[in-house]
Amino acid sequence: MPRPTPVLVVSEDQQKQIEQWLAALGTPQQVALRGRIVLAAGQGTSEAAIAAKMNVNRKTVRLWCERFVAQGLPGLWEIAPGRGRKATYSAERIKAVINATLQSKPKGMTHWSCRLMAANQGMSKSTVSNLWRSHNIKPHRTKTFKLSRDPKFVEKLTDVIGLYLNPPDKAIVLCVDEKSQIQALDRTQPGLPLKKGRCGTMTHDYKRNGTTLFAALDVLQGKVIGECRTRHRHQEFLKFLRRIDREFPGNTPLHLVIDNYGTHGTVEVKAWLKKHSRFVLHRVPTSCSWLNLIERWFAELTNKCIRRDSFLSVADLTTAIEDFLAAWNASPKPFVWTATVDSIVAKLARCRQTLEQIQPGCTAPKIRKRKSS
Repeated sequence: MPRPTPVLVVSEDQQKQIEQWLAALGTPQQVALRGRIVLAAGQGTSEAAIAAKMNVNRKTVRLWCERFVAQGLPGLWEIAPGRGRKATYSAERIKAVINATLQSKPKGMTHWSCRLMAANQGMSKSTVSNLWRSHNIKPHRTKTFKLSRDPKFVEKLTDVIGLYLNPPDKAIVLCVDEKSQIQALDRTQPGLPLKKGRCGTMTHDYKRNGTTLFAALDVLQGKVIGECRTRHRHQEFLKFLRRIDREFPGNTPLHLVIDNYGTHGTVEVKAWLKKHSRFVLHRVPTSCSWLNLIERWFAELTNKCIRRDSFLSVADLTTAIEDFLAAWNASPKPFVWTATVDSIVAKLARCRQTLEQIQPGCTAPKIRKRKSS
């Protein structure tokens, strides 16, 4: 005797949920098929009609109707044990590939490629590529870093980040720095323009000309004060400080975030700052240029104005920088600092721990030797 068809009652909420799954782009097709079967059965359609309409077996229709009655909506997503495509390689084999990638090197080379690893492990390069992608491993890429060894690192870090996150009342915060040796690259041949299916091109060889940009970023408004100089000396830095003094008249305190470059600490600069007490300096730790927000604006300047263009002379480069400054200040976009001191210190602590395991003492603070008189 054939088994009786289970009574299938689909509530309004369940129907809405199944319809949402059917409309979603990410729903697996097998789940969508099960949902259509349940909706059709809930409307009173016979098993034979559902099977013919959806091109499945009657046993399949009965199976999912019974499972829906027993388990509800979660049962439509369940995959029975042993179903689906079987893995080609075991977990131990996959772990061996990952460990070989991270802990070894090919003979005479610095890193593995997909084809080298495939030949070493006896599998296809596509399989190796998929394993690396699933584990977010990119042997062909490297990033540069520099861990600060400043003895007063935490003190300076707290000072600068506190200035960003909680600026003082009735004061102006400025990030000041120089972008030195900006190269006016005159390409030897004109580049090809951008077109469909091809990016813009430029020649690899060029003629060099250079200049130095002094800039100050208003952290609150996002506006930038900048001027180009031929040299990078303390005299030019003093001229730029006087320019800042003129741009912000009155007695409003000016908090400057600057680095530890030699031109910022000469006797002449210290004497000028002593006479102008409204200037308050906040120095970033050594090797921490990322802490100065003006460096983020320099990246905008490089990516959107300098890197892909060609300049016949320093004058052309200076004009391009001034045009970019004018366009930026017409609609400034302030950079918002979000990282806290605790999060940065915790991240650097993990980095120091790893580096100390490789080379003990490499992260210890540097002690400057006193010059013998």
